[in-house]
Amino acid sequence: MGESDVTLCFCGDVMLGRGVDQILPHPGDAELRESHVRDARAYVEMVEKVNGRVPRPAGFAWPWGEALQVLDATAPDVRVLNLETSVTRHDAFAPGKGVHYRMNPANLPCLAAAHPDVCVLANNHVLDFGRRGLEETLDALHTHGFRTAGAGRNAAEAARPAVVPLDGGGRVLVFACAMPSSGVPHDWAATDDRSGLDFVAEPSDAAASAITDRIRRERRPGDVVIVSVHWGGNWGYRVSRGEVRFAHALTDGGADVVFGHSSHHPRPAEIHRGRTVLYGCGDFVDDYEGISGHEHYRDDLRLLWCVTVRPGTAPGVRMVPLQSRRMRLVAASDEDAEWLRGVLDRIGRDLGSHVDREPDGVLTLRAARGGVRERNS
Repeated sequence: MGESDVTLCFCGDVMLGRGVDQILPHPGDAELRESHVRDARAYVEMVEKVNGRVPRPAGFAWPWGEALQVLDATAPDVRVLNLETSVTRHDAFAPGKGVHYRMNPANLPCLAAAHPDVCVLANNHVLDFGRRGLEETLDALHTHGFRTAGAGRNAAEAARPAVVPLDGGGRVLVFACAMPSSGVPHDWAATDDRSGLDFVAEPSDAAASAITDRIRRERRPGDVVIVSVHWGGNWGYRVSRGEVRFAHALTDGGADVVFGHSSHHPRPAEIHRGRTVLYGCGDFVDDYEGISGHEHYRDDLRLLWCVTVRPGTAPGVRMVPLQSRRMRLVAASDEDAEWLRGVLDRIGRDLGSHVDREPDGVLTLRAARGGVRERNS
């Protein structure tokens, strides 16, 4: 890696609440108010029925499994994840939601095991236990030294980027927003006198312009900029024209990487004019193994996304295939890695993207010469 190169690692949705919280050393209140499940321990039992016994209590590093070795071997400059849970003991379930996630603050050593530099909070679960739950989440994370982006005690704090200094100078700035297409209620938006999220109503030109204006105000020479966007439904590979236009406006306006998430499986990725757009990184850590209904998406397969920003040249984008087994990440088989490569290659064609597989099983993203989006941009 050259002196000016910056390597970033991205984990998609990290859901350390509900069933995951129940296997950790300090399980919180197991009460749920879902239509069919009233106890979070039921999700652990579902996992055990399909994949075998899960230790209880498991060590704090258990959910990350072999991903920790991959992260250490990659040695990224900055690690960013979407923390899709509240961190609270508060018991006021947000009304009108079918699913609520919370983890006991005493289990935060589990989050620390992955050494994240930034925890994105702009998503559809961080206010599952109301604004008191959000305030406890912010307090708990900041007390333990975690940087956050996308949520705050007012609109200014929610919009403020997380800032990670880089060795040798420069910084990584992480902006984060969330959209109602991912299930975020409109009243979760932060205001001047109310806590909440950096809320974007739709992927419009005006919304992209507002974010890129903030990038221009905050950015200094040598900085790398990430914009995290929680958008879209749980299932499906389609990327709308509006989402593509929004992502391109962000990268054209100064974002080096658009870090998209919300879907339970990976969505397409592309390299647009030398900048990286990850439309949906998929789930990373959760308690979903025993849930049926969308098996053809293979949401048991997970990707660790690694992007190397190289000033003046095309970025390097590598994806490490993993699999969730007994609520722990392990290396995906060669067959499963090839299945993921084929899917990502197919769904990325309209964006001018191709996905290859290296001898070590790692997937790589490249833009086709004269790709569709390159020709039409």
